[in-house]
Amino acid sequence: MKHPNLRVPLALPCAALLLTLATAGSIVGVRAEAQPSGPVVQTTAGPVRGIADAKGLVMFRGIRYGAPPTGEFRFRPPRKPAPWVEVADATKFGNKAMQSGGAPGAASDGPGMSEDCLFLNVWTPAADGKKRPVMVWLHGGGFSSGSGGDAINDGANLARIGDVVVVALNHRLNVFGFLQLGPEWGPDYVSSGQSGMLDIVLGLEWVRDNVAAFGGDPGNVTIFGESGGGRKVAMLLAMTGAQGLFHKAIIQSGSGLDAPTAAEAAAYGRQLLQKLGIADGDVQALARADAMAILKAQPPPAGAPTTGKLFLSTGGFVPCVDGVALTRQPFIPDAPGFSARVPLMIGSNKDEMTIFRTQDPKLRSATDKDFEDYVRQSLPAQADELIPALRAAFPGYSPAHLITAVDTMKGYWIATVVQAERKARQSAPVYTYLLAWETPVNDGRLRSHHALDLPLVFNNVESNRSMVGPGPDPQRVADVMSAAWVAFARTGDPNTPGLPHWPRYEQKDRSTMVFDVTSRVWKDPYGEIRRILMKALE
Repeated sequence: MKHPNLRVPLALPCAALLLTLATAGSIVGVRAEAQPSGPVVQTTAGPVRGIADAKGLVMFRGIRYGAPPTGEFRFRPPRKPAPWVEVADATKFGNKAMQSGGAPGAASDGPGMSEDCLFLNVWTPAADGKKRPVMVWLHGGGFSSGSGGDAINDGANLARIGDVVVVALNHRLNVFGFLQLGPEWGPDYVSSGQSGMLDIVLGLEWVRDNVAAFGGDPGNVTIFGESGGGRKVAMLLAMTGAQGLFHKAIIQSGSGLDAPTAAEAAAYGRQLLQKLGIADGDVQALARADAMAILKAQPPPAGAPTTGKLFLSTGGFVPCVDGVALTRQPFIPDAPGFSARVPLMIGSNKDEMTIFRTQDPKLRSATDKDFEDYVRQSLPAQADELIPALRAAFPGYSPAHLITAVDTMKGYWIATVVQAERKARQSAPVYTYLLAWETPVNDGRLRSHHALDLPLVFNNVESNRSMVGPGPDPQRVADVMSAAWVAFARTGDPNTPGLPHWPRYEQKDRSTMVFDVTSRVWKDPYGEIRRILMKALE
């Protein structure tokens, strides 16, 4: 009997964009072979068999949490899987979603990519009925790439060291997850532009219904994500359908605050339909279209204005405010009221944009005038104040690093401040952080770059030495960061013995934890830059 938990990958493998800093170990990922005697857990859909590693940690990979969203179910809300009776193999990662790019450090040993991608992974100290905190990871890669099986965010060490249950899931991405179809497509497609987010909601429902059998507490669930995963966390805070499915939230380097309207998203999606020759409302043609043809037909992201604009808005196929699944902007004009009681930890890295910009040989030869011209081009109304403020905030930075600091400040950092300020007006506590520790690799040019937090939060230092460098310092930072994440997941308070006292974020002092070899609390970090950029929002 063909098992409903089997994956059916496409013949063509995904062309992943692998970060050159990633180690060979993190790219290949050495995985233990399945043992017939592995632990078996009964889920609501059927039994699954995992595997225990040499240190006793139990892993379940590739558990199906949703039926295949293929054929007539393409671009429609996810469905629960058909139940099964035989024990399903959960020792190998499930298919990653259809994608044509990759997140920094992203690599997995899964069987490839497919529309049939609704699988999740569980790492647990023991499937013993104990009520451990549950940490549900939402991967980065914008809304277009990535996987819950990416080796850089393997959950084994975090689960083992923190005595928590870690869950990571795959969901539909890019056009398959976020193609907004118009009203002429009928009621089944009213939230097609939120399909990927609805997958995550279904995954959280699976956690609620099943995680107790894996040693987790369904009443103590924290969602956390980095980059695009951080934006997914922000979206979930604004989705009524996700209400009650999680109890705490962590946003790591989640840059954007806004989402397109349904009309804007539908207009963008119409370009793809025209390229495929599919008429509006032709459901059968949409169901029959070849998956690779759909992926390749994605139009280039709409160019967003950069002059005078704050925040980084992800182009392409992204979640939209459809009026049904997502009825409002996540943090505009304020934080959503129904998430008022959800504690939030939020932060970013000091030099997010270096990984994207300083590898450009032209930028390396930038002059002071190039820096000043770039500020005047990017934020002309604030340039006279911002130029000296940036130089004062980043003494010793080259013109190239100052240029990337402009993008980091107006993209990632100020978005963190705005979200923290608006969430702090509600009842639940907010804690903010800044990762300031700088990796020594690549002659130190990347400093505290985008995604550097991943091997630190997951305590995967040894498998990512070519990203974090040699010596004891990366492990020291990883130990305090991962402990803080676990403490927040356990109690809603990230304070640990290894850190100075970490106050709640309040507008009166804006206390922020700065993670470094010696961590410290910084009141109102980059205060002058914050004042200038916040004034630009008025």
